Amino acid sequence: MGEVLVRTFAGLVVAIVLPVAPAFAISAHAASTRAGSASEGGAPARGGPSADPAEAEQEKIEFKISDPRITESSGLALSPTRDGIVYTHNDSDAGPIFYALGADGKTRATFTLRGAQARDWEAMAAVKDPATGRGVLWFADIGDNFDGAWPDISIYKVAEPSTLRDATLPAVRYRFKYEDGGHNAEGIMVNPKTGRLFVVTKQFAGAIYEAPRRLRTDRTNILRRVGSAPIMATDAAYAPDGSSFVIRTYFSATVFSGFDEQLAKVSMPALDQAESIAYTRDGKALLTGSEGADSPVYRVPLPAKALPSSSARPDEASASEEASAPDEASASKGTTSSGQSSSDREVAADAEKADAAGGISGRDVLLWLAVAVGATGVITVIARRTR
Repeated sequence: MGEVLVRTFAGLVVAIVLPVAPAFAISAHAASTRAGSASEGGAPARGGPSADPAEAEQEKIEFKISDPRITESSGLALSPTRDGIVYTHNDSDAGPIFYALGADGKTRATFTLRGAQARDWEAMAAVKDPATGRGVLWFADIGDNFDGAWPDISIYKVAEPSTLRDATLPAVRYRFKYEDGGHNAEGIMVNPKTGRLFVVTKQFAGAIYEAPRRLRTDRTNILRRVGSAPIMATDAAYAPDGSSFVIRTYFSATVFSGFDEQLAKVSMPALDQAESIAYTRDGKALLTGSEGADSPVYRVPLPAKALPSSSARPDEASASEEASAPDEASASKGTTSSGQSSSDREVAADAEKADAAGGISGRDVLLWLAVAVGATGVITVIARRTR
């Protein structure tokens, strides 16, 4: 009986304590930075060191999410076609629902995905289809705190609604598996130039995984590792011009010019549970949010060296040409001249009617590990007493 209790408790630690350990570290981190700032008589410190004090001063709350239904905002994306509209969704157990928010944080419309599930929605992305000019939204059901508990993960593709009225929208579901076994993940990003989808894992040794160029609905798609990610990444996003991308952690954000090519570190606000990040439409700043009722969404200016370039990288341009080719599944179902499958055209039609190392300090790692070690110590004590 004692062994059973030990194993049960250990399982609970892995499933509950370890995933929330960052929250304890965040609280300690935020408290220490606030205390340090107060003792110096300055403004409250942010989530990390800033190389440019002027940029830190410009950091501000863009809006607060006021809808009482949105208590676990986990993904964030700006509309690629409509000014002033931001999309978000809740975390797990909230249903396949997303919200269109105005610039004031108030909900303009609520949308439900038809035929979709919401096991553990963790991220979203929004891009403009270069072939049609229409907005495309992606929703990632990719959370897996057991790093392999689910046989596969799902990501849904939805045509951006053309009107801001409550509606049920059709979605195309793509199933994925990692090439090297299960992982927990909370970030996705889509290259706006190529349409290529990427998943960013949330682990101590995080990684970026690339989806196939041609996604299939009739079989599981394999995600292949293409780069490393900062420790415990909670979200990611591509710059509007596709020249760079950002990965968010609980403590800061890192901008990359390419896989494993760090461009700049960006200080982030000290949020209770930083979960989301997105670029502004002009690519000059980041929006970042947190879970919780009435949660704030901050606007954080990018340093000069992290601003988008005038053109995408050469390798992305060539990949864009490849991405325009129709996939095997669409070839068998019939395609348009733009390479859209019949299922994608159905989504668009229905929607018309409705529509590397970094990101965390050594002290934060120690705080984080202390929580995990403490939990392990409790297990050890119980194990000894139940022998």
